[in-house]
Amino acid sequence: MKNALLIATACLLGLLSTTGASLPYPILPPLFVNGAQDSLTHFLGLPPKLLFALALMVNPVGLLLGTAVLGSLSDRYGRRPLLLVTAAGAAVGHVLTAWALASRSYPLFLAARFGTGLLEGHSAIVRAMLADRLQGPLRNHALSWLNGALHLGWLFGPLLAGFTIAWGITVPFYIAAGALLLGAILVGVALERTPRTDGPSWWRVARERHAFNLLRHDGLRALFGVQLAYTCGVTAFYEFYPLWLVEIGHYDTRAIALVNVGMCGLMTCSALFAGRASRTEPMRRAAWLAACVALAIGSLGVGHLWVGLVGIMAFGLPHAFYNAVVQAWAADRFGGGHGQGAVMGLLSTTFCLANILMAAAGAVLTLIDTRLVLLVGAILTAWAANRMRTWGGTAVAGSPAGGAK
Repeated sequence: MKNALLIATACLLGLLSTTGASLPYPILPPLFVNGAQDSLTHFLGLPPKLLFALALMVNPVGLLLGTAVLGSLSDRYGRRPLLLVTAAGAAVGHVLTAWALASRSYPLFLAARFGTGLLEGHSAIVRAMLADRLQGPLRNHALSWLNGALHLGWLFGPLLAGFTIAWGITVPFYIAAGALLLGAILVGVALERTPRTDGPSWWRVARERHAFNLLRHDGLRALFGVQLAYTCGVTAFYEFYPLWLVEIGHYDTRAIALVNVGMCGLMTCSALFAGRASRTEPMRRAAWLAACVALAIGSLGVGHLWVGLVGIMAFGLPHAFYNAVVQAWAADRFGGGHGQGAVMGLLSTTFCLANILMAAAGAVLTLIDTRLVLLVGAILTAWAANRMRTWGGTAVAGSPAGGAK
């Protein structure tokens, strides 16, 4: 019963965090491409597509900083207090985002999205909480179920946006803020208090134990490089397939949300079963899954609506299994020696860094053709798949690849 409550709490927090993060994805493309010319969509007279890309980039910048340090801070100060602060703070961030949209203030919108991202980086804490308290097959299943909840948030957030935006563009963000406050209350009730111990200051922990310090170790540095290439493809897909739908299919916010329901629904269902044991070596299995993801992303580069829609729907299945394989493998290989919070923080930080890189690339490439950034993402993911395939069968404890530096 205790483990069930722990897993349920983790999954709810994961659901709420990604729900808030994914809310703007179906809202922003129609707003900046087809919206009125005002101080939000034409700030300083800049091209709307450039403003759109910057709006996508700023939240992952906050996530990058948050995930780099929050996992390690929770190793030092405890999971419960960090989760309480970050959940409540992210709720405030959503309120400020709604205020920025209502006042048509682009600078305030960027600041609010940055702050929200900074505090929504608590997914590393949630993963570490499960990795700490669970062992063996149950831990693998729990991490997979958490991934399912995170995927469900990517479904629920755009769906919430699509079906509440008729009441006003700020309504989805107010709902997300209220849900996060409920999540903070659940954390306070469900998680036990941990005694405060003496140790270094939070600033010293953040400076000396952030996730990027793990890159000093060969195995984790090699994993980081391949995971960064893979997630660059994934984030290119997440960030720009809604814009692709607007340009190729002339979709509005509700239509984008419905497409997202199909993709994330398949991804969520897949994640429920992705934690099952397999006789295939983990990195070799991950390589084949990454290759399937690359193919799905690349299908959008064809520029045909129905081919792209099939690719969007198919994306969720291999991606869900890939996440379950790599995260469980990383927890087993590196968590005991480096701290589960720091290791899970590194994986989350890699995703955030990929968001920033591909949003920056998209700011340039979408001015030429939106399909270019999707094709670049597919190529990077395919490279990661090939690199993992060469690792298959050679990984040893402490290093994912013999000789990979």
